[in-house]
Amino acid sequence: MTTTVADQILQRLREWDVEHVFGYAGDGINGLLSAWERAEDQPRFVQARHEEMAAFEAVGYAKFTGRVGVCTATSGPGAIHLLNGLYDAKLDHVPVVAIVGQTARSAMGGSYQQEVDLHTLFKDVAGDYCQTVMVPEQLPNVLDRAIRIAATRRTVTALIVPADLQELEYTPPSHAFKMIPSSLDLAWSAPVPPTEQLERAAEILNAGEKVAILVGQGARGAVDEITQLAELAGAGVAKALLGKDVLSDELPWVTGSIGLLGTRPSYELMMECDTLLVVGSNFPYSQFLPPFGQARAIQIDHDPTMIGMRYPFEVNLVGDSARTLHELLTLVRPKNDRSWRDDIEAKVARWWEVMQRRAYTSADPINPELVFHELSQRLPDDAIIAADSGSAANWYARHVRIRGSMRGSLSGTLATMGPGVPYVIGAKFGLPDRPAYALVGDGAMQMNGLNELITIAKYWQEWDDPRLVVAVLHNNDLNQVTWELRAMGGSPQFLPSQELPEFPYAGYAKLLGLRGVTAEKPEDVVPAWEEALASDRPCVVEFRTDPAVPPIPPHASWDQIEKALESIIRGDSDRVGMIKEGFKSKVQEFLPGGKHPADQGHDDS
Repeated sequence: MTTTVADQILQRLREWDVEHVFGYAGDGINGLLSAWERAEDQPRFVQARHEEMAAFEAVGYAKFTGRVGVCTATSGPGAIHLLNGLYDAKLDHVPVVAIVGQTARSAMGGSYQQEVDLHTLFKDVAGDYCQTVMVPEQLPNVLDRAIRIAATRRTVTALIVPADLQELEYTPPSHAFKMIPSSLDLAWSAPVPPTEQLERAAEILNAGEKVAILVGQGARGAVDEITQLAELAGAGVAKALLGKDVLSDELPWVTGSIGLLGTRPSYELMMECDTLLVVGSNFPYSQFLPPFGQARAIQIDHDPTMIGMRYPFEVNLVGDSARTLHELLTLVRPKNDRSWRDDIEAKVARWWEVMQRRAYTSADPINPELVFHELSQRLPDDAIIAADSGSAANWYARHVRIRGSMRGSLSGTLATMGPGVPYVIGAKFGLPDRPAYALVGDGAMQMNGLNELITIAKYWQEWDDPRLVVAVLHNNDLNQVTWELRAMGGSPQFLPSQELPEFPYAGYAKLLGLRGVTAEKPEDVVPAWEEALASDRPCVVEFRTDPAVPPIPPHASWDQIEKALESIIRGDSDRVGMIKEGFKSKVQEFLPGGKHPADQGHDDS
């Protein structure tokens, strides 16, 4: 039987150990689809409901497995639909390869149906590598490079394959002029900075009396080294959101998330430290880092193009996080004065007490913080967690305590709506023996999640562990934007843009043959979670939550964090003013953009 170009593409993907390709059919990839039939669906073609969801699933697969995610789409509209998911991968430094169709070569340039200038379309998102296969002999080299560049640079690459070429007989590159052979092996070095730079960094750490460490997803392989350094330096460790799962929240010196969705202890850690070490993070919000000139700072990152950003770092170390820290540890002296560490641990303990009290504050009908608080203590130690953008990200950042081998992620940099459900679908194909949880708002659920429940219904019985829970915060409000309107301009809630139509999320899940659970009052929360977590099939658990619960920022004082929720929920006049009128005076004292007592000084009241 003749081997076609499409056959060769799938064969090469198998040789790269690619096991799943997330996509949607179209005539621009008919040759590939025929090859899939001949290959008996190897690698597995996972059918999403929309190409954007296929890209998100590839991102989720890559984020949670550490492997390259692959997605495919037809020419024109299919390729266009991939873009949002591909940008999510690019901005969060996730390796994803897109394989897309194109009109036949004879029609290119002729304004043919579904012809789009795909090189221009992908110029930014796949700027590191985007190639069109024009003759069979370009393979396997262009595919090999797309995979190798995506993996080593942790970015997006794209391969464009015209429809007619897919069905041509494959002829490999020969041993001849202007032919480019290729190979499969994938390896890269783990660099370590020179001794002189490490000594400069150690001098700063040894001189500091109040050391703070900020870790991101690039520190995931350096947990032991970070733990040892934190103990030697008596440091506290804050986590960027993409690095939330790097360290366990059970460690008493881990202050939690940083930034607008972060914790008060992380904010105080940064505002009061005299030394800062950033490991594997490109956290962008410098206002949540120490005031300029207050702290001497060091950065460690493997990517030299991302080093030295966000803060006036004194030493920038380009190297692998684990190996660089391993060498640095030999130069760092232990600190005998533990008062800084003791203060950090006391604040962390207080934070978790405050979060518990906030969670148990009554609301109308359910406090969303209660939903996440009760989930956190019930999650299995091997849970995979994806939070969607919106208010769900606030409560995930603050209430979900990472422990064991838990993994968690969200759309960290693009902060796009809608990846929560497709993320966990991608994760379940890569890690079918682990339970997965998507934490989403009703806006994201209506945008993307509902359709991907169909995908879950299609595939769930193939997974070794059928547990996949989708938790929906049902408040009929695009809540995050509503709070931004109030906080930034004192605008009232603009109902034509913010109010969502009613929808029976749990009921819809039942129509698909999944489990559906509804919680309509506070006493329903625990039973709902227990039923969902014990389900023998994927489950949608729908919580009727109160849209008036404010996402208090970390720079609110301790007193404001504890009292603001109670005053809104229990004070009817305040509540009416907040919800119906959006009075600026009611929210500015504790929302981002307003003036806070904590901005003028420390408040331990």
